[in-house]
Amino acid sequence: MIEKRAYPENERQWVFRVLMVVAGFYGGYAMLVRGGVFSNAQTGNLALCALALGKGQWQEAAYYVIPISAYLLGCMVSEILTKSLRRTRFMRWETVLILLEIAAAVVMGFIPSEAPHQICQVIINVICAMQFTTFRQAEGISMATTFCTNHVRQIGIALASLFRRDPEARKNLRIGGIHGIMVLCFMAGVAASAIACGVLGVKAIWCVLPPLAVLFGDLLRAERKEKTLAGE
Repeated sequence: MIEKRAYPENERQWVFRVLMVVAGFYGGYAMLVRGGVFSNAQTGNLALCALALGKGQWQEAAYYVIPISAYLLGCMVSEILTKSLRRTRFMRWETVLILLEIAAAVVMGFIPSEAPHQICQVIINVICAMQFTTFRQAEGISMATTFCTNHVRQIGIALASLFRRDPEARKNLRIGGIHGIMVLCFMAGVAASAIACGVLGVKAIWCVLPPLAVLFGDLLRAERKEKTLAGE
């Protein structure tokens, strides 16, 4: 097993856990005060869109096309900017993305509840898509930071290996435990959004600023340290 210090800072498990809490908050925020759409993944929106189409409810179907399109745009932008920033060596895309998330959260907090929900839906879906496509692996383990489906699957695989007495059951249980923590982090973020939205309304999104600021500072510090050691 490779020691933790061998991994870049943006692949540390604690970074992914913080991102998972933030993503859970995004999901609860979008559902509770920004129009009731799914922002972390698009399976739910696609299903609701298809149901509306099947019922001939064209306007409702079009409503779900907006977050789906925004998510698609976020994936495209993330892939393009990752390669562009790598060539310029200006700043790592992971660090830039966290800064963009901070800016987006600040802006959304100023958008009144009377404004069209689609404005914040687009912002949140783009951000979640970029986060999902950017942060993919935590200390050698493939992970998603915006939804829980694969995490639940990996927990099931770990438990199955235990019941069938797999020689690697201990290793699988350790990995399953890591995925389990991610699920709990996501749920904590959603629960926190429910509490914050009840008190602060649309300004509750500012609750993600402190953890994002900590992440940005840590990634920027690690990046500068690497450049110093490389003599750049």
